Amino acid sequence: MAIQLAKRAGLTVIATASRPESSEWCRKLGAEHILNHHEDMPSQLRESGFDTVDYIANFNNIDKVWDAMGEMIAPQGEIVLITEQRGDLNIGGIYKTKCVGIHWEFMFTRSMYQTDDIIEQHNILKRVAELIDSGEILATANDNLSPINAENILEGHRRLESGKSIGKLTISGWF
Repeated sequence: MAIQLAKRAGLTVIATASRPESSEWCRKLGAEHILNHHEDMPSQLRESGFDTVDYIANFNNIDKVWDAMGEMIAPQGEIVLITEQRGDLNIGGIYKTKCVGIHWEFMFTRSMYQTDDIIEQHNILKRVAELIDSGEILATANDNLSPINAENILEGHRRLESGKSIGKLTISGWF
């Protein structure tokens, strides 16, 4: 979804993927460049014609790419994160000297803390649903298991833990 939303915002999208099928999926969603996250990403970025980028959205293993992100982000750039790190992160060093903005996104913050703008979560989800319903962006659910039972939950975990899933996996149906 982030690839498509970034494209709608007029950004050049550089995605990461490590397999041909996941690279193809990213390109289908609008990514113009692909970096292999198992290799030296800063070098690949430079080979793609960019010294740095203004924005990074990291939706996976922060610890593994923390140093690379610090190298690739532009001075006064912005990074959004959704997963927690496992170890300690040095938010000083290059992040301080570049004056990088680090932003956490957690979809339940408004409801958990009853923020003054709680209605915005509804507005955001409604807008995304409208974009999907109109065909302006694609839903990213590529796999579904049914019904909801222990066997399918275990199978879903197995597929996700394999590191080979593309898009989102859903489990539906109680019967």
